Amino acid sequence: MAYRTTLGWSLITSGIVTLLLGVLPGGDLLWGILLLLAGTATLLYRQT
Repeated sequence: MAYRTTLGWSLITSGIVTLLLGVLPGGDLLWGILLLLAGTATLLYRQT
């Protein structure tokens, strides 16, 4: 089950990094938001 936690944090970290690079065109912002949502969903799914 540690795999899901690691995957969740990895996706969240990827999302944060992408958002920090938000000076790039809007497509990257969308990817950042999607990665954050995917990471959060993975962590929440893991906890239930």
